[in-house]
Amino acid sequence: MPRLDQSARESAPDHAAPAHHQDPPARRRLRNVLLRALGSGSLASALSSIAVSAWSRGVAGSVPAGSNATSQWAWGRPARHVDGWSLRHTLLGYAIHHASSVFWATGYEAWCARSPRRPLAKAATVAALAYVVDYHVVPRRLSPGFENRVSAPGMVCVYGTFALGLALVRLVGGARHRSGAARPPGRAVLGQPRQHAQQQRRG
Repeated sequence: MPRLDQSARESAPDHAAPAHHQDPPARRRLRNVLLRALGSGSLASALSSIAVSAWSRGVAGSVPAGSNATSQWAWGRPARHVDGWSLRHTLLGYAIHHASSVFWATGYEAWCARSPRRPLAKAATVAALAYVVDYHVVPRRLSPGFENRVSAPGMVCVYGTFALGLALVRLVGGARHRSGAARPPGRAVLGQPRQHAQQQRRG
């Protein structure tokens, strides 16, 4: 009996060790949400920045003017009227916009993790909420500042491309999943007559 007790005690830690090293499900879900948010937020930031640059070129005559305006977070009102390229305004403005995009993408990905259907509708909802917060909740200095260098239709385009960027990865992934799921049954059906013919020949 003492020997059996001792062997059981020695073997118990070996069985408990794998569970100790496994990540809790909640931690894995959080990590997955953050990783997906980094991707979708970066894509949303890039696409919306392209839209901002295109519209600010047409309205203000300067490509970086829209991104420069976002640097008002640090430099205040004068940043809204800077036209040239610079690390002080252009790079900082894009960095602020990028960080904000990843922030909103985190909420979007957490929502989709619970209910993955209709990703584009969810992205549009998040983009609309971001607009409300940007221009009706936070102080003006903490807004993106795009409205100073972009027209009203341009603002719609900017937030629309932001929504598209949020949903694009899930839309493409869903399309691939549907097309991949539809192929195996067709292959199986095509393969059945050949197998049947081979069996008849052998018979």
